[in-house]
Amino acid sequence: MITAAIFSLGITTEVVDGSLMLAKIDYLPTSIPPISPQNALAQEIARQCNKYFTDSSHIFDLPLKPVGTLHQQKVWRAIEAIPVGSTQTYGELAKYIRSGAQAVGTACGANPYPLITPCHRVVSSQGIGGFMQEDAPGLFRQIKLWLLQHEGALQ
Repeated sequence: MITAAIFSLGITTEVVDGSLMLAKIDYLPTSIPPISPQNALAQEIARQCNKYFTDSSHIFDLPLKPVGTLHQQKVWRAIEAIPVGSTQTYGELAKYIRSGAQAVGTACGANPYPLITPCHRVVSSQGIGGFMQEDAPGLFRQIKLWLLQHEGALQ
């Protein structure tokens, strides 16, 4: 588990077709006791996440378990193209990939690799928007704000 200012990251790895891959990242409250990485890939994920917390321009290079529908994968690829320090609205991203804003939001909420696929960079046209299927003030919205501030997208 990796801990940032207001959250920790839970990392799940899995063997897929004989290769160890990142299967999921969860945002967790800091009240959950940390667990040391249990394998070499988890150690590398922790190293790269800690590098991101030091330098928000860090580019992740990790083996990701293939998941998601074709639409979700299309949304996630488009999100990966949003530069550090920038945001796009759900509507802008939807227009770019020829989808609907709500479908983009749903795909963001289903993202198993937050931070790696930075869905926090997708915001509402009226404000910050939801995060991790949470559309009200709470831990996940605080995390989204923290990440956007860390990257310089919010002051």
